[in-house]
Amino acid sequence: MKRTLTYLAGAAVTAAVAGMATMSYAAPHDTAGRATHPATVTAAAPAAAQKHAPTPRIVEPGERVTGAPGFELWLTPEGKHWTTPDMPEGQFRSVVDGNIDLSSPGVSVQSEGTPERVYLSGLYYGGKGTASVVELETQAGPLRGELLELPGRPGWGVWYAVAEPVPNDGSWNFVSEVTVRNTKGKVYASLSLR
Repeated sequence: MKRTLTYLAGAAVTAAVAGMATMSYAAPHDTAGRATHPATVTAAAPAAAQKHAPTPRIVEPGERVTGAPGFELWLTPEGKHWTTPDMPEGQFRSVVDGNIDLSSPGVSVQSEGTPERVYLSGLYYGGKGTASVVELETQAGPLRGELLELPGRPGWGVWYAVAEPVPNDGSWNFVSEVTVRNTKGKVYASLSLR
């Protein structure tokens, strides 16, 4: 009987260490229904892991990220660089030329397209907290994009998304609104083009 209790207690401890659900083992009873050992061996499961809000992907300066075939982005301490199929030589948007105030919340948008896709990207900067998601209102409907930042919390980052084009209705703005939210779901920065 002692060997069985040792095995059961060992199994309960092993289960607790492995992160399995709570397990209980009652001590064996004799033929009269009395417990031969008064204790119950219980292993508690670890606390459930908390869900964390997404954060920007951290990239090294010059590391290229492919958003779609022919659509690449990379960041340097000076700003955002990107290519599209129509502009393979690359484009640049500075964060150090004085055109943006990194101390105030803001977001920009660049929109370029081909018959197959619309390539959307921009800077975000100056908001409170850690940027988590970017949400867009477009002629094609709501869209979520991706976030990129350099290491060391520079105070700015880049968002990007790819959408399918819609028939041209004469409007110049494919995007009507861009909202970057922080990890608490609050607005980090937004831009309305309506």
